[in-house]
Amino acid sequence: MTDSEILMDKTNDLKPKSMKYPVYQPSLTGNEKKYVNECLDSTWISSKGKFLGEFEDKFAKFIGVDYATSVCNGTVAVHLALLALGIGEGDEVIVPTFTYIASANPVLVVNAKPVFVDSLEDTWQMDPRDIEAKITDKTKAIVVVHLYGHPCDMDEIMKIAKKHDLYVIEDCAEAIGTKYKNQTVGSFGDIGCFSFFGNKTMTCGEGGMVVTNDATLADRLRRYKNQGNAKYREYWNDILGFNYRMTNIQAAIGLAQLEQVETFISKKRQIAQWYMEELKDLPLEFNREGKDMFHTYWMVSCLVKKATLRDELREYLKINGIETRPTFYPIHTMPVYVHEFSKHKVAENIALRGMNLPSYPALEYKDVVEICSVIRKFFEEK
Repeated sequence: MTDSEILMDKTNDLKPKSMKYPVYQPSLTGNEKKYVNECLDSTWISSKGKFLGEFEDKFAKFIGVDYATSVCNGTVAVHLALLALGIGEGDEVIVPTFTYIASANPVLVVNAKPVFVDSLEDTWQMDPRDIEAKITDKTKAIVVVHLYGHPCDMDEIMKIAKKHDLYVIEDCAEAIGTKYKNQTVGSFGDIGCFSFFGNKTMTCGEGGMVVTNDATLADRLRRYKNQGNAKYREYWNDILGFNYRMTNIQAAIGLAQLEQVETFISKKRQIAQWYMEELKDLPLEFNREGKDMFHTYWMVSCLVKKATLRDELREYLKINGIETRPTFYPIHTMPVYVHEFSKHKVAENIALRGMNLPSYPALEYKDVVEICSVIRKFFEEK
């Protein structure tokens, strides 16, 4: 029995003395401190200040849209999108089952019904054929999730949406800078939603953005996020709104991150290539970039042959100071959604066999080689 196997045998909850390689950590090496200090010096630290407008304008330009409004996180971005499009009770919204639960929960919040679809085996993204199969006379929108930094098949999805007169909301929380046929995701649908949580490609700590090319939708989004304030009458609220605003401090961090986002993306793509090259002879299947796609590799993700092997490998890496994550569990298997039985074989298969490897921009080639050497040792001992 190897040393690692002895350790694993002692306890299932064994924690290493130190985690040398976390699965993710933000890179705060630009103007973050400088801009935050400017906020503090100005005393504009809440939801007003120069950094908010500048961040929104520059983010809209980066995505290639006309309007962007900042919010306090990515989940409320999806909620605002549904509200602005008038989605509510009796409506159905198509959502991929293989994604983080925050893509579906806002649908329940507006009293609509999420209808789940399966994934494609090659890209792991939502299956356009299953979208078409799930459309009814109650379907009002499709929430498109660009999972792990890989784009969905937007030609097919937009064709389906146009055919059935459906809204398209793009959840780009994991896909900042991702492109489909050289067009940045978030600019295809009616509304695009982004997250700036601490483990995203760029971060504000918390925060998000909602983008659109429609002036009317942009106005609705701003009003809903700001307690439903009337546009031309101060402290007059003529619709039910929410306090979903970003702070000036968050925007300051976000602006500094946006200045570096192309560098982050380039480095993450390099890290993914290092992993795939170092592990090319092992029985691992990576989430690779498809044709005409630009994958930003928010997380470098791979599949093992069997679910039990995935958990053993994750524990082995943990013991050796390397943190990983399981891929998302399909939402239709979660307790809050399981009351309507359905099977989504591809998503279920990927979810049980998939894992995310350390993927943050500060990783160097020697770090990836070290991580890969531990993975290789695991397979040698099997």
